[in-house]
Amino acid sequence: MADEPLVLGIETSCDETGVGIVRGTTLLADAVASSVDEHARFGGVVPEVASRAHLEAMVPTIERALKEAGVSARDLDGIAVTAGPGLAGALLVGVSAAKAFAYALGKPLYGVNHLASHICVDQLEHGPLPEPTMALLVSGGHSSLLLSADITTDVRPVGATIDDAAGEAFDKIARVLDLGFPGGPVIDRYAQEGDPDAIAFPRGLTGPRDPAYDFSFSGLKTAVARWIEAKRAAGEEVPVRDVAASFQEAVVDVLTRKAVRACKDEGVDHLMIGGGVAANSRLRALAQERCEAAGIRLRVPRPKLCTDNGAMVAALGAEMVARNRPASDWELSADSSLPVTDPHVPGEAHTHDQVHELSTENLYS
Repeated sequence: MADEPLVLGIETSCDETGVGIVRGTTLLADAVASSVDEHARFGGVVPEVASRAHLEAMVPTIERALKEAGVSARDLDGIAVTAGPGLAGALLVGVSAAKAFAYALGKPLYGVNHLASHICVDQLEHGPLPEPTMALLVSGGHSSLLLSADITTDVRPVGATIDDAAGEAFDKIARVLDLGFPGGPVIDRYAQEGDPDAIAFPRGLTGPRDPAYDFSFSGLKTAVARWIEAKRAAGEEVPVRDVAASFQEAVVDVLTRKAVRACKDEGVDHLMIGGGVAANSRLRALAQERCEAAGIRLRVPRPKLCTDNGAMVAALGAEMVARNRPASDWELSADSSLPVTDPHVPGEAHTHDQVHELSTENLYS
C-alpha cells in the first residue's frame, strides 16, 4: 500500500470547497466546506459568492484534510485539481491554490476534468473501474452518458442534456413549490410520501424519432410549473407530495431508461451513476431494478461521494500518477468549458523537473 501514489485533490467547480487525499484507491480524507447556505436566499448559486467562499475556505480545508489523513504535505506524490468544467471564477481559485501548493512543495500538478473525476471516484467505493464503463452523470450542471475505455485518456460522450440538467430541474420545481434550495434532497424527501403515478407528467425526448441518449428536462419543468399554477389559480390546494413524487418519477424514468439502453447498444455490462442527483433514493432504486432485469452490474458510490468533493479529484489524480500520465504545465489555467474528452490537461514532461530548484524551506515543511 505504501507504494501506491499519495495524492491530494482540490475541487472548486461550483459551491463546494473539497479537498481529498487518497492513496491508490483508498480514501484517507474527504474534507468539504460548503457555501450552500450563502446561496439559499438567492435560490441558486451566485458565482461571485462561491468564489469568495472558496478563498476563505481553501487553506483551512487543506489543513483539515492533511490532519484527517494523518500525512504530511511533503509525503504527497502529486496535487490534482479540477481545471474544468465549472464556474470560471470558482475554478480559478482552486487552480491557483493547487499551483501554489504544488510549486512550494516541488510536487507534480495534475489539472483534471470534473466529469471524469465523478466517474473515477467510484474506485474508492468498489475498486478499479471495468474497462469500458458506461457512466450516467447527473447533477445541477450536467446530465451526461459517458463511455470510458480508460479514465485517464479515453472518455467519450454518448448522450447529454440539451437544456436544463436534471439537478437544475429539481431546484426549479422545489422553488415553484416553495420548498427552498437546494431542491434535490427536499424533493426526494417529499416524494417518499407521495404517489409517483398521481400525475402523468411528460417524459422528454422519448419518442421514436428523438435522440436515443440525449436528455431534455425543460419541457417537464414547464409542464409541472403550469400544473401547479393552474391548481393555485383555481383556488385548489397543491398536493405537494404527489407533485414531488410524480415529477421525480418522470426524471428518473428517463435517466434510467436511456442509461440501460445505452449499455445494451454499446455492449457494456457495467453502469456507474455519479453526480449530486445520484444521491436520490428513487434513482438508485429504479436503476438497480432495471439493471438487474437487463443483466447489467450497477455501481453507485455512497451519497457523500456523489456530490462534488475533493476525493474524486484525488482519485483521478492518483490514477494519473499510477499510469505515468504527464503532469500539467505551470501555465495551467481554468477552463469553464473543458470537454470531457480531455480527462486531464497534460503539459511538457520537463516542466516539473525545474521545481526542485526551489528552496526546500516552505510553509508546509
